[in-house]
This record gives sequence, structure tokens and C-alpha cells, in this order.
Amino acid sequence: MEGSSIKSSDPGSEHQGVRYPGDEAPYYLPFGHEIDVFTQCHQRSLAVMLKGPTGCGKTRFIEHMAWRLKRPLVTVSCHDDLSAADLVGRFLIRDNGTVWQDGPLSRAVRIGAICYLDEVVEARQDAVVVIHPLTDYRRVLPIDKTGELVEAAPGFQLVISYNPGYQHVSKDLKPSTRQRFVALDFDFPSPDREVEIIIHESGVEQGLAHDLVALAGRIRGLADRGLAEVPSSRLLVATARLIANGIPPRLACNVGLVSPLSDDPNLIAAMHDLIDAVLVD
Repeated sequence: MEGSSIKSSDPGSEHQGVRYPGDEAPYYLPFGHEIDVFTQCHQRSLAVMLKGPTGCGKTRFIEHMAWRLKRPLVTVSCHDDLSAADLVGRFLIRDNGTVWQDGPLSRAVRIGAICYLDEVVEARQDAVVVIHPLTDYRRVLPIDKTGELVEAAPGFQLVISYNPGYQHVSKDLKPSTRQRFVALDFDFPSPDREVEIIIHESGVEQGLAHDLVALAGRIRGLADRGLAEVPSSRLLVATARLIANGIPPRLACNVGLVSPLSDDPNLIAAMHDLIDAVLVD
């Protein structure tokens, strides 16, 4: 622009949206060898893909690993309108000129953070393509608008997640993208582990946690009857927290489990029947 100057990012912008590890580890209950595999991937600068249903613990796992590896964490929740510019950055017009502001991906690359793109398949295709040079031996981020080629700082790691069962064939990761990642498969915890998680996260007593997990197991069986999403561990924890804070169990299950899952009268009635069968006054 005539009469304007182009400046670098705003002071302190490299810290915006960056979560630094605290003293206390985010609670995470391992189910296999995922911690060891992820640690090796990080040490060898390999990109990682987390596959699994909504609310099964993928985000908590990344938070735990960022703490364990003592790396800052940048999390991006992907959506239909997320573009490459949203990830990389853009020019902003200010009173004193034109300023370049890094996006979350650029910040993570510069400071050596773990960058977690949650549900990456929801993003626009140009946003997915821009990550490719960061997933191989190059480890660079081209910024076309500034002509800069940013080399990833030590410690940078790209992690993506998506829900394979939720995706439509027209909105899935291309094979050329999938093969750039080491894949870790996640699923809902085993009943015993899920009980332990609910107790830790909500503070409810063990018997009630067992009842909620048993109820979730039965509701998950309704998937073949048209239930688009089954209750996640996240929903169970939210329901348990309501109960722990004085909401009657049946009301908590209605607002915490049933209503978020469906508006279909038949499915709602079926879930209410399961609640009556599992919860004993």
C-alpha cells in the first residue's frame, strides 16, 4: 500500500493462543502403548494422526503429552470456513501501517510448539495442503504473502485428529495426506477405565459411575437404530458432574445424555427406557 509500511507481527503475538505446560500433569489414563509411540514420534519429528470418535480422550491425550514432553501447545479447532490464511497468518491494516500477524500454525512452527489441528478434515482443502511441507523431511512452512520460508524450530510437531466414522466420502482425508502421518487409534475406554475416569473427573461415588457407564454401553447399542452419535466419555463426565453438584440422576441423564444426542422422539423414548432400567432409586 502506498504510504504504508509493512511490519512484523504485533509484540507478544507469538504467545497468543499458546498453552505452556504447567506444574501439574493433565489427567490421562493410558490404554496401550500410545504414550511410548507418541514420544518416539516426537523425538524423530514425525507427524501424528489421532483417529477416534468424538469425546474419547484425543485432546486430553495431546494436552498430557505436551506436558510430559515440556512443549508449548497450540490447538486449532477446525471448521468448514478454516482457510490456509487462518492457519498461516494475514496482513492487518493498522493506524501506523500494514502489519503481518502470524496465524496459530506459524506461531507453533517458530517457537517449536506442538500444533494440534482438531478435526482437520472439517477445514478447507487449501488449509490441509499448506501443512504438507511440515510433515516430511523439509519441515518448512512457506508463507506466500511475505515470501518467507519458515523452518520449524526444534520441538515442533504437527498432530491432527479426526473421527473416521463421522466423515462423508466427499469430506475425508486424501491418501496423499494420510500417508504423511503415523496413526494412533483411539476408542471409548473399557468399562473399568471409563468408571475410573468418571470418578476422577467428577467426584461421584463408584456405584453411580458404574451405572452411568452401563447406561452409556446400552445407549451406544442404539447406533444401529439411527443414533448418529453415541454418548462419549466427555458426555458421561458432564452428566456425572451435574449429579455430583446436586442435580437428580434422571434429570442429569436427560439433559446431559439424552437431549444432546437426538431430537428423534423414538430414540429419546428408547433412551429414557434405558435410564429407567439402569438407574435404581
